[in-house]
Amino acid sequence: MMLAALREEVLAMNQMLPANRLVVWSGGNVSGRDPETGLIVIKPSGLPYDKLTVENLVVTDIDGTVVEGSLKPSVDLGVHRVIYRNRPDVLGICHTHAPYSTSFAVRGEAIPAALTPLVHMLGTDVPCTRYATPGDEDTGEAVLEAVGSTGMVALVHRHGVFSMGHSASESVKVALYTEEAAMTIRMAQIAGPVTEMDPVEIDRCVNWYKHNYGQ
Repeated sequence: MMLAALREEVLAMNQMLPANRLVVWSGGNVSGRDPETGLIVIKPSGLPYDKLTVENLVVTDIDGTVVEGSLKPSVDLGVHRVIYRNRPDVLGICHTHAPYSTSFAVRGEAIPAALTPLVHMLGTDVPCTRYATPGDEDTGEAVLEAVGSTGMVALVHRHGVFSMGHSASESVKVALYTEEAAMTIRMAQIAGPVTEMDPVEIDRCVNWYKHNYGQ
């Protein structure tokens, strides 16, 4: 079995999605890309999370050809492939239908840069894409249009969330912080409008986080 360590990480990160109520049944997926071979490990299509194992994850190349595995890869593989092909810094992608984040996506709204925990990580708001064909490379192109060469997460209009990272684990971390911020902001909006942080303070927060947070 190839890419054993990456398979273990991708399995663990996929299991984080239902555990944190970011998806239901078999929706959503996490993938990881091996930096040496460029191969992608991804969740199989339509398989409930309680049936997911290291062995039934699917390995494909960047063109979508299955290299190892007996099941069909996620229908979102084309989205992942487009992002990986155009963002060499990305080694993990997480797709969810997280309800609070998607409540912004269904309205075509960005999640504003209004909370320090998300601003520390992203340094910006969470943009919403144009409407794109679900499960198609068009969605990957729409995500790239929204995030540019450095952004790490986008809402896909009327669909859900695609987050990225330097690993599968980081892509899920971004998705979790995005959903936490979306939930908090939605609750705050019950009382009235929520404003974004001042750009100067956003920059200060990003620099502080970069130089002080973690071991």
